[in-house]
Amino acid sequence: MNHLSVSDYIVFFIYFIVVSGYGYWVYYSKKAKNTDTKDYFLAQGSLTWWAIGASIIASNISSEHFIAMSGSGFAMGLAIASYEWMAAATLIIVAIFFLPIYIKNKIYTMPQFLSQRYNDLVSGVMAVLWLLIYVFVNLTSIFFLGALAIETITGISFNVCVIGLAIFSAFITLGGMKVIGYTDVIQVFVLVMGGLITCYMALNQISDKLGVKTVFDSLPFLREQASDHFHMIFHKGDKYYDDLPGIAVLAGGLWINNLNYWGCNQYIVQRALGADLKTGRSGLIFAAFLKLLIPVIVVIPGIAAFVLYQHGYFHTEMMDGNVVKPDHAYPILMNLLPSGLKGLAFAALTAAIVASLAGKSNSIATIFTLDVYKKYINKGASEKKMVNIGRLTVVFASIIAMLIAPTLRTFDQVYQFIQEYVGFISPGIFTIFFLGFFWKRTTSRAALITAVITIPLSVLFKYLPQLTHGAIEPIPFLNRMTWVFAIVMLVTVIVSLLDPESKDNKKGLEIDKSMFKVTPGFVVASVAICGILTALYTVFW
Repeated sequence: MNHLSVSDYIVFFIYFIVVSGYGYWVYYSKKAKNTDTKDYFLAQGSLTWWAIGASIIASNISSEHFIAMSGSGFAMGLAIASYEWMAAATLIIVAIFFLPIYIKNKIYTMPQFLSQRYNDLVSGVMAVLWLLIYVFVNLTSIFFLGALAIETITGISFNVCVIGLAIFSAFITLGGMKVIGYTDVIQVFVLVMGGLITCYMALNQISDKLGVKTVFDSLPFLREQASDHFHMIFHKGDKYYDDLPGIAVLAGGLWINNLNYWGCNQYIVQRALGADLKTGRSGLIFAAFLKLLIPVIVVIPGIAAFVLYQHGYFHTEMMDGNVVKPDHAYPILMNLLPSGLKGLAFAALTAAIVASLAGKSNSIATIFTLDVYKKYINKGASEKKMVNIGRLTVVFASIIAMLIAPTLRTFDQVYQFIQEYVGFISPGIFTIFFLGFFWKRTTSRAALITAVITIPLSVLFKYLPQLTHGAIEPIPFLNRMTWVFAIVMLVTVIVSLLDPESKDNKKGLEIDKSMFKVTPGFVVASVAICGILTALYTVFW
């Protein structure tokens, strides 16, 4: 039955009051001093390593994971966990090589880096592209999946759920990055605890309904009953090869996707930009450890729902008309939780949604205010004016996303929609950043051409089979990203070499190898993460 009991509402409102009250306290405890843009958008110097790591994960984990990734777990199995586990390895690379460059050059936004390294035109083009992707893909999908989940669990109408999420997230977002960062610590605790409880209860359903002796025997039973759901690497001809094309998840497009997302993404990097290098690196490595947990929280319940479905359970709930909807799996499992625990799981899901909405909205506000409004609309804007513009931007971006969200009902697995369409610009962005970091001869002209041609190239590769009337087979989107990356990388290098500006490029960055030195503790943590990943891929290859 789709409703919350009185005890569930009590648990949820305790969570709501704690998060809101703590956010209110953080905001007003700092209100004595005038809030400037660095304080509002970055919480400069005030976030600890654990707050940075927690905030990164809270902002990253959202309804797209609890609902969409769990749905992908139902459909394709553990292989979807590559997005999480490879992200842990990516965070190590970002911490060692990317973060020192940002901090040394006092970078606060990604367009600011592009402006300093290239020129304002490159920065402006990319700022617009980021804003379009953040609002029309990321923010919209979070609203859609979040409202869909809450509607499924509570029976409250979709539109009311969207409005409620917008109000809750706005309350946190309008307080700035400091409020977001510290409330995210609570959000992460709640979402991990609630997620683990849901996972346990999903395995308990396997035990109760399918005659497995104990909950701990349920995992081996799942692997036995759904052996095809416990492979990390698909082969050509497999049903979901187009979504995760074989070895590309380890040595191809997934790296481009992850390095762009974790290393060149305002939404994520923003958390560490206001800290010193040691604190920022510690926050990123903490986030990497947390990423290892996520598939346990979201993918295993999806596989459990699949096995239960195969044994005749939830057929009505999983259907939308005559179509099986994998994204229904997680909300259905949550509805099986007993009173009280269902409230905690609901709080966990809400925490993930609200934290992600707040983080994404803050990044949208940061880019628009500092890289569009300040540069092109009102160059003389005061600090107070820019903070207010940032708050207005949050409101307008949320309204746009709320209006578009219902259109996503046509997708079976929204997680794949998010990854594919963000991937339309990822190869170009990563190329511009990577060469901008490590090759001094990369020129502004080359970067601009790369920014302009990336989306047309991505669209061309997507529709190549139709354009050739089937002569060319459809190319999996991760492989398309690899091809586009190779082409734009080659174009950037050639145009730079032909550009007279490249021979004495005064905007090239001075790289000091000492910037990349790490502490022994960081090395130990990195080796531990890589060891765990090696073991996981060996066992579940």
